[in-house]
Amino acid sequence: MVTKPAGFWKRFLASILDGIIIGIPLALISYWITGDWEGDAFTSIVNVLYFWIVPVVWSGYTVGKKMIGIRIVKVNGEKLGFGAMFLRSIVASIIYGITFGLALIVSAIMVAAREDKRAIHDFIAGTYVTTEQP
Repeated sequence: MVTKPAGFWKRFLASILDGIIIGIPLALISYWITGDWEGDAFTSIVNVLYFWIVPVVWSGYTVGKKMIGIRIVKVNGEKLGFGAMFLRSIVASIIYGITFGLALIVSAIMVAAREDKRAIHDFIAGTYVTTEQP
């Protein structure tokens, strides 16, 4: 059951904060190691692991989501696990890539327009983003 769903702007702002707080330092570390701004496997792996593991061990939060007061939860009330986050992060990213970003645009519209504020990746993983505290 979806309660207190987080809307588009809160989710968007949390993503921006994650990019600033996690993404920029990670890019700087990568540049320091490789001397190249193009990015590398290290940066990609750490980024994927961050969005896959941190929400599982931190009650659905990432740093950006915690700052905004939103978190990822399972629709059925079960504890958020690695399987759901794998589907939400990795499988959804593949789908967004295969559709050349079209599915990502559709997801943004879904979060803005749907009452439950669920995107494609939420449906894939059986999750939603809420303002409700653990």
